[in-house]
Amino acid sequence: MIYKKLIPCIYLYQGNAVADYDDRTVIDLNPIELAVFYSQNGADELLLFDLSETAEEHQEALDLIKDICAKTDIPVTGAGNVGRMEDIKKFLYAGCKKAALDYSLESNVAITEEVSLKFGREKTVACVSEASEITRNAALLEAYVAEVIVTDENAIRTAAAVSKQPLVISVPRVSLDKIIELLSEPVISGITGNGINNNAKELLKIKDFCKENGILVHSLEPLIDWKELKKNGEDMVPVVVQDYRTSEVLMVAYMNEDAFAATLKSGKMTYFSRSRNELWIKGDTSGHYQYVKSLTADCDKDTILAKVFQVGAACHTGSHSCFFNDVIKPEEGADANPFTVFERVLAVIKDRKVHPKEGSYTNYLFDKGLDKILKKMGEEAAEIIIASKNPNPNEIKYEIADFLYHMMVLMVDKGISWEEIIEELAKR
Repeated sequence: MIYKKLIPCIYLYQGNAVADYDDRTVIDLNPIELAVFYSQNGADELLLFDLSETAEEHQEALDLIKDICAKTDIPVTGAGNVGRMEDIKKFLYAGCKKAALDYSLESNVAITEEVSLKFGREKTVACVSEASEITRNAALLEAYVAEVIVTDENAIRTAAAVSKQPLVISVPRVSLDKIIELLSEPVISGITGNGINNNAKELLKIKDFCKENGILVHSLEPLIDWKELKKNGEDMVPVVVQDYRTSEVLMVAYMNEDAFAATLKSGKMTYFSRSRNELWIKGDTSGHYQYVKSLTADCDKDTILAKVFQVGAACHTGSHSCFFNDVIKPEEGADANPFTVFERVLAVIKDRKVHPKEGSYTNYLFDKGLDKILKKMGEEAAEIIIASKNPNPNEIKYEIADFLYHMMVLMVDKGISWEEIIEELAKR
């Protein structure tokens, strides 16, 4: 049995979210905020359709899709404007977990095998508007495509009867009873389109309704019951909260049984305030919500480690983390975490660009411009190659450090963060 998915869809046109393929009525001027809203309210995935009409618009849409992928924490599928394998690569490089081939175009059908073999079957999706597009290409789909999106409501029943692939179906409108009916079909793995968009505020309730009807959906189901946890004298458990991407410790709070249950139900970290003697959802006042990625009990089951997607700052002071008052200050260079070292050096380079310092080599590079930065990168790359022929590994170490520094200058010049680089590496 497969988990069934609720997948909002955003139709992108000229930087806006519009109503549908054939209706360019603007429904939201900020597709990024709309995507974040969907991801924070129970959506399992996100489908983005690029409806651009020119190459320039398409590039702007890809930049927008990249921002959406960076700011949401659910998988994104990119679709639209695909004519060659390079177009699939652009979606995946923008951060999409999957990219869709339009099977109404024979040219897309023709590149299915090549796309699947290069990027992986799990990243390859087919969009069909007629069930015949499935039957004509059944063997190809079964061998090389992970999922099929049915974009025409009239083709759903026939597609469900002939498809051997999981189907995501797009519906313009849908009732709760209809959702249950559709998701009860074994071959249907999810619902997308305006039928989900129009119910975006109710996705968690829809999931509860699905569970009541025996349909498996993604939700927070505890492997350890509250009764198994060891409580303190106030019948509470301390919670250490950590950023799931960077592992930075953000804050410490407490949960009672009601806060634990509310966290599991909403997906938002909910605590019990001992000073106010009431439940509080982190972010209700500030908008800086914490969305649950995992909850883990320690060996004694008397403390919970919560890994979260943190919106904004965790601390009421505006600091990202509540832990910023040094009790014992670490010695210079004592922090050996590569990520924080890279971030610290990148921060210095960013500061040099904003606040130039006389005699700074970094400012010299920025003043000379991109060609000089690229020339230095080429020279440092050559130095690594030359040093690699030397039996002394220390020389290689020095040259790699020089290269990384010049690479970070380039990153600042181009507005690229280490987080983006690490996310890209994690996808490979």
